[in-house]
Amino acid sequence: MLILLGALIVATVVAPLLIMNVGRPAFGLLAIVPGVGFVWTLAHFARGTFRDGGTLNYTIEWMPAAHLAVDLRMDALGGLFSLIILGMGALVLLYCWGYFDSTRRRLAMFAGQMVGFATAMFGLVASDSLLLMYVFWEITSLLSYLLVSYYAERASSRRAAQQALMVTVLGGLSMLMGICLLGRQTGAWTFSEIHAYDHFPQTPYVTVAIVLILVGALTKSAIVPAHFWLPGAMAAPTPVSAYLHSAAMVKAGIYLVARLAPDMYEVATWHLVVISLGVFTMLLGGWMALKQKDLKLILAYGTVSQLGFITSIVAVGSREAMQAGLALTFAHSLFKAALFMVVGAIDHCAGTRDITKLSGLGRRQPFLYGIAIISALSMAGVPPLFGFVSKEAVLESTMHEELLIGMPRNMILVAYVAGSILTMAYALRFLWGAFASKNLPDDKNGVSQAVATMHKVNVGLWLAPAVLTALTIVLGIAPQALSAAIDQHLDSTFGVNGHHGLALWHGWSVTLGVSAIIIVAGIIVHWRRQVLEQWQFAYPALGDADAVYDKVISTLRKLSLRTTAVTQRGSLQLNLTVIFATLMVLPLTMLITGDLTDIRMVVAENPWQIVAAIIMMVAAIAATVTDNRLSAVIIVGITGYSLSFVFAIHGAPDLALTQLLTETIIMVLFMLVLRRIPASTEWKQDPKMGRLR
Repeated sequence: MLILLGALIVATVVAPLLIMNVGRPAFGLLAIVPGVGFVWTLAHFARGTFRDGGTLNYTIEWMPAAHLAVDLRMDALGGLFSLIILGMGALVLLYCWGYFDSTRRRLAMFAGQMVGFATAMFGLVASDSLLLMYVFWEITSLLSYLLVSYYAERASSRRAAQQALMVTVLGGLSMLMGICLLGRQTGAWTFSEIHAYDHFPQTPYVTVAIVLILVGALTKSAIVPAHFWLPGAMAAPTPVSAYLHSAAMVKAGIYLVARLAPDMYEVATWHLVVISLGVFTMLLGGWMALKQKDLKLILAYGTVSQLGFITSIVAVGSREAMQAGLALTFAHSLFKAALFMVVGAIDHCAGTRDITKLSGLGRRQPFLYGIAIISALSMAGVPPLFGFVSKEAVLESTMHEELLIGMPRNMILVAYVAGSILTMAYALRFLWGAFASKNLPDDKNGVSQAVATMHKVNVGLWLAPAVLTALTIVLGIAPQALSAAIDQHLDSTFGVNGHHGLALWHGWSVTLGVSAIIIVAGIIVHWRRQVLEQWQFAYPALGDADAVYDKVISTLRKLSLRTTAVTQRGSLQLNLTVIFATLMVLPLTMLITGDLTDIRMVVAENPWQIVAAIIMMVAAIAATVTDNRLSAVIIVGITGYSLSFVFAIHGAPDLALTQLLTETIIMVLFMLVLRRIPASTEWKQDPKMGRLR
């Protein structure tokens, strides 16, 4: 594990050099590192390393009092997400080889940032320490900002990058406060300690800690009300969208929810916050996807919808729900990354992603069309694809979930069905918008101008999505291998109970009937899309999240300007007074009240200490307001002499004498220097020289 993390770090460092010297083929060399990591992780699952709670551990003790040990621990759950991170990372790097036409200077840094992102995500899921996990968490936010702003000359890219950074970092800071509060209240600073702690419902302030942690997790996974940053991030190059915003970065929040759900679901706030927001996000994202005309935006809002779906089912915290949620996480990574790569190929070759300019592409590119059909139908939950297997598992677990008793379980199931119908509808909209013949004004024989003039789709653009599509088919027909890997996590977390794993066919059941209804209803919704367009508002009925974000940023900017106008008045004395007063008052208050430690500071042991302290404070303040340099030196010297007095009354005559001699020598040296400088610190106009003196 440590060797793999080190290899990823080395690949991150050498990536820019490889791109500059080898060119675009260097992406193939860089893909070897995460590819080998994927095989290594898969081998551990095959050997049963994670069975019965087995883990890989590595710890470096560092500042134990501050809980800052480098504590790495990979179990089955971390291994499952590592398969997504490393496998998708290798395929996306291969895709970059075919996607970029030329080796620009910025491409070298882009390669390093992509590999660095895979490194940070692997470190995130391999961290047992919550604080170490947070460090990797923020690194992913920073790298996401850099990758989204790849086209820095475009205002849209700069705005999207800043928006993603602001939202995810704000959520991360909230999560940090939650981690610190949870650690202070429970003493659990690692995931292992959280799993061993069994008194969460009775722990004071645990609800506040959980909500703060969830703010970070849900903002990273683009859950309402922080969903708006993800569609904006589509300004990034397609490899970034395929990796960060469908397979890796947005899965960080899902990973954290999956990690905490089995231990936190007993706290009432957990289900109330996560499931309700997840279900609402699923419906909102699906509805918004149906009104988009940009292929990437259709997939982006579809990603928002799917992330809400996954988050809500994983948050339930039971064995069945966790199995279904993890299966859906894998299915989503496969079909959504493949579809983003298909869109990248279309945009790269046809020069547009606008569905009003694409017509007849299915006839011109049948192989690419086939990849898109399979992946889109998997997203819609059509058998025999893996998306169907995972979605049926979600519906089955929801129908019989005991942990949802006391909650509106039927309403949740209805919401899942409605969201799945919308998924089927926008999957068909994607296929129709990208590949169908639409009789556009510039069509010739059913082919639009953009499609007629597009160049050939090279192997680098279709190989990676073809691999993902093949996996979607294989795992749909034979999901037992993945089910066994997921069971290694479920058995170590919930115990072995003989629960049935994932399967394509469970016999004739209510769940199968519901799936059929979803497919038929989704087809009808797409067929009657003209009627649906009349129900869609030109302005969002619930408000524009982007407009709210802009308003908040504008308000904060005005507030900062007014605050600066009040505090920064051009007076050095005033600025220093505010700074030093803050540095003295706040730490002193915390030390006296004992809020930061278990021992309260003793203010004074005898009255003479108070007298000396008052003299030092008065002298320090007086030194900041006096206009005479010599007087200021003498006043500052008083603070040193008072400190010498404090040493003396504490029984340290050697320190007192040293302080006394040092202060005297310093004052003498200052006097010798300042005697040739005007005594006053005020600047006056010299009438003879015409300048300030």
